[in-house]
Amino acid sequence: MPNTNDHTGQAEPLTLAIDIGGSHLKAAILDESGEMSSVPIRVKTPKPATPEAVVAALIGVSQRLGQFDRVSIGFPGVVRADFVLTAPNLGTKAWHDFRLADVMAKDLGKPVRMLNDASIQGLGVISGQGLECVLTMGTGMGFALFRDGEIAPHLELSQHPLRKHKTYDEYVGEAALERAGKRRWNKRVRKVIGILETVINYDMLYIGGGNAKLIENPLPSNVKIVCNSAGITGGVRLWDARLDHAFAEHPPAFAGQPV
Repeated sequence: MPNTNDHTGQAEPLTLAIDIGGSHLKAAILDESGEMSSVPIRVKTPKPATPEAVVAALIGVSQRLGQFDRVSIGFPGVVRADFVLTAPNLGTKAWHDFRLADVMAKDLGKPVRMLNDASIQGLGVISGQGLECVLTMGTGMGFALFRDGEIAPHLELSQHPLRKHKTYDEYVGEAALERAGKRRWNKRVRKVIGILETVINYDMLYIGGGNAKLIENPLPSNVKIVCNSAGITGGVRLWDARLDHAFAEHPPAFAGQPV
């Protein structure tokens, strides 16, 4: 049963928050304030990470977590409503046009909302004041931008060429860290920070994801390393009324076109 608010007697919905990554799938149950009411579960992302394999793994995880009323999904790519358009770090184009949110809603019997994973991380850490930028450092590099708490249209910066035809993903992603080593990778991260500061003129930059803990100090005063768990806890914010417009029941205009 949902939690009950002691002051109003009204039921507070519990949210199953899912963070899909190139290496791991993570999930937990959140109360209405975004606090975890269950111990988070972390399992390896199936290889190959086909839609069918990932959905099966997520259903298995959900069955281990107990009761919930709604579902939030952070996805590593471009999404529109319940459609996946790109999934560069899952290694298969089978995701293009896959209606992940719709499939999960039918399988779980609960309403589902889905957003880019960096956007969800941002919803879990931003102050809501000024121009705030969010990076996630994991299998690839995620990106999100907010102005006074309002999320901007998603920009898949990770796939933009940065140096010698290398994309941001290829320059500072997991594979680049393994090849270049921690010291050289940190120099690359600082270069990316400098580029974003020049191009975006952000007031605050938050960096999360599994590899954020490897970033060495000192950092500029307006750059902050944040807890990786925000990729889960930010999921409760998907159900804020101010985001309702992002989950309209219609496909993207360019659905069906090749990636």
